Amino acid sequence: MTTEQALVEKYGPLMTLLQVAELLDRSPEGLRITIRGSNALGRQLMQARVKIGRRVHFKAGLIARLVDCGSIDGSAA
Repeated sequence: MTTEQALVEKYGPLMTLLQVAELLDRSPEGLRITIRGSNALGRQLMQARVKIGRRVHFKAGLIARLVDCGSIDGSAA
């Protein structure tokens, strides 16, 4: 089973900020600060972000790629 399959099975195709924070072993507020900051991880997470109304979700497939490769675009970060 791939990382993407495991994440989609557990969380569905979209993950909440709380779920991503749990997966990355960070606090939700710490993850929000990382996303707002000008750093490599924040930029990668912004690429995976999907806003539905006022809610923010993250594409599970891109989060899986980030976990596996360290980068969403496939290159090492």
